[in-house]
Amino acid sequence: MSESSEAAPVPRPQRPAAGGRLRIGDDWNAITIIALSQDNPLKAVAELVENSIDAGARRITITRGRERGEHYLEVTDDGRGVPRDAEGRPDFRYVATHICDSLKRRLKAEGARGIQGEYGIGLLSFWTVGEELAMSSGGADGHVYEMRMRKHDPGYSVARLRALLAEPGTRVKIRPLLPGVRQLSGEKIQRYLASELRERIRQSGAAVRVLDRQARKELPVEPRQFAGELLHHLPAPGPAPGEIYVELYLAAPDAANEVGLYRSGTRILASIAELEAFSRPPWTEGSLQGMIDAPFLNLTPATRTGVIHDGALEALASALVPVEARLLELIEERRRAEEERSSRDTLRAIQRAFREALLTLPAEDYDWFEVSARRRAAAGNGEEPPAGDEAAGGIEISGEPQPAQRQFFEFAGPLHSVRIAPAACTVAVGGERRLRALARDASRRHVSEGIEYAWRIVEGGGALDNPAAEYVAYRAPEEPALVRIAVTARQGETACEAEALVTVTDSLLPESRSREAAGHGLPGYTLEHAPGKLWRSRLDAETNVIVVNSGHRDYVFASRAKTLKLRYLVRLYAKEMVRRNFPGLRGEELLDRLIELSLYTEEHLR
Repeated sequence: MSESSEAAPVPRPQRPAAGGRLRIGDDWNAITIIALSQDNPLKAVAELVENSIDAGARRITITRGRERGEHYLEVTDDGRGVPRDAEGRPDFRYVATHICDSLKRRLKAEGARGIQGEYGIGLLSFWTVGEELAMSSGGADGHVYEMRMRKHDPGYSVARLRALLAEPGTRVKIRPLLPGVRQLSGEKIQRYLASELRERIRQSGAAVRVLDRQARKELPVEPRQFAGELLHHLPAPGPAPGEIYVELYLAAPDAANEVGLYRSGTRILASIAELEAFSRPPWTEGSLQGMIDAPFLNLTPATRTGVIHDGALEALASALVPVEARLLELIEERRRAEEERSSRDTLRAIQRAFREALLTLPAEDYDWFEVSARRRAAAGNGEEPPAGDEAAGGIEISGEPQPAQRQFFEFAGPLHSVRIAPAACTVAVGGERRLRALARDASRRHVSEGIEYAWRIVEGGGALDNPAAEYVAYRAPEEPALVRIAVTARQGETACEAEALVTVTDSLLPESRSREAAGHGLPGYTLEHAPGKLWRSRLDAETNVIVVNSGHRDYVFASRAKTLKLRYLVRLYAKEMVRRNFPGLRGEELLDRLIELSLYTEEHLR
């Protein structure tokens, strides 16, 4: 066959490229997915309240109750009601057949303001609250019409009720409530709405209340008030697609402190730090409360509790950069001020504890305070030690001189307590020890007038000289013993008692320590961050300051709680005090002194 006789190939027709518009294959399945996407029943209640605010309501009531054995939740308002159709009836048909086609979105496009919804799915969230929704509103003919929808039912029904329209507005009733929702108390609904709709309620001026018929309570929903110091002079946010409203408060550090993210007055996130773009200081410091409102953000349509991570969110993050820089400065300034105040408070607490301990312990054994010098001076002049808290036991902290003349508030009140100084001491067999009864008022001031004393030996041997005086001399027996001595102080009809323990021993340790620490007063303390170093503290004798290693693992462990840190510092003080006052004692004796001083000091920590 010749070449020309071969059949020419027939060209295949080219198929047009496939394409088209997306469509929902199963409408009811899509509606079910949308209805179940809202996982927070409180958010569903907030959606209903927002619908009322959007309808111009001035009074909104959320009622929680029980009727005919069924729990229900009802939201009523005095707003404009459901928009009416051409016949003047509430257009429930449009509401039920235009899911995801919100009338509010069209109103926004036409320039309407103060409207929040835009997805047309708010009513479907009743699936997370109860089994059936009944929505009623008035028509132009004066009658009330009601639409009913049931969970998992694709149908809806509209009927005219026999009742005449008593007042304008809308009523939405959900019943019976789901088992988990029945536990939502009126207080919980009130607190949630106060935070979730803070700005919507405040801007609209609507009066919102929760009527809890089961608990018989009426709870007004007031916009949540933030705690802390309002920050007035923050820098303005940078350029953004819309206005950014910033209201922030500087509060004491607490993990519960959060800055909420809002859009047009409705909270969309409890904490802005939940977003990766803001998961950094200052938002994660726990030192801020308040809100940031950005109306230009785009929400996730289903739950409306999240933000789409798009250019609008990036613009917000960029705009807040100058605000963040200033917030970090303010938080650091507050942290430094708090540390300084905490150090002063801690030092005062340590001073109080040591003052009380030295009233209990033999003062001559611990010379970090100016104890012996003042007592010897008073005795040499034939005077008693001055009255007052610090001077009651002859104690004065270095650098804290007493005023020459007492003020009105320094005069003692009536008798409140009494104690013995020292309340624990050691005496050699056959030796003598002087004891004093310290009468005090409720403010721990020394009471010196109108007091009668009665001393007695409760247990053990020995004798007391002049048992009716403020000062007594105790003479120890010739055998070792543990002696309990008591005193009763009486002022009119008020009587107080105290006890002291005296150890009578035949093996009293010899004096082996130097007096170079006397007169120095209780030192202050400072922190030095030296991680990896083994020393916990050291005394700088020249400046009379205890240097504490804040990088030591023990300090880090103790800093978890204020009381634990205070006890740790007191033990460091006790260690340095014992080392300073008893340089010649053996290790075992030093440990005994450390236990003694720590025991009586920690008793008075607060």
